[in-house]
Amino acid sequence: QTYMNRSGQSVGALARFFKIKPEEVLVVHDELDLMPGIARLKKGGSSGGHNGLKDITAALGTQDYWRLRLGIGHPRSLSLAQQVADFVLHRPSRADQDLIEQAIDKSLLVMPLICEGKFPEATTKLHTA
Repeated sequence: QTYMNRSGQSVGALARFFKIKPEEVLVVHDELDLMPGIARLKKGGSSGGHNGLKDITAALGTQDYWRLRLGIGHPRSLSLAQQVADFVLHRPSRADQDLIEQAIDKSLLVMPLICEGKFPEATTKLHTA
């Protein structure tokens, strides 16, 4: 068990132990660049400043893994005065929490496809839901 910013330790250890290729890894994380209620699947790409993703990338030795990005919004886009670090460490508003839970529910509907390794199909289904 690790904190999100150090999650590369856990992800890397599990991937090595179970001989999981990076392109078979799915990381679920909060995403400031998506509004609450939006969920997006993406393979590879930069960490976007997300320290947990930076740590996972370092542990796996590549950015070539799948991410399920759950939108939480950015304090500026939500017209809040909070700093980003404070924003991500506190509970969202009730309205935003409801939207985030809806995004999680939509994401759960594509998990069978993801478990079958059908990431492109899952991506299409999630992004058009």
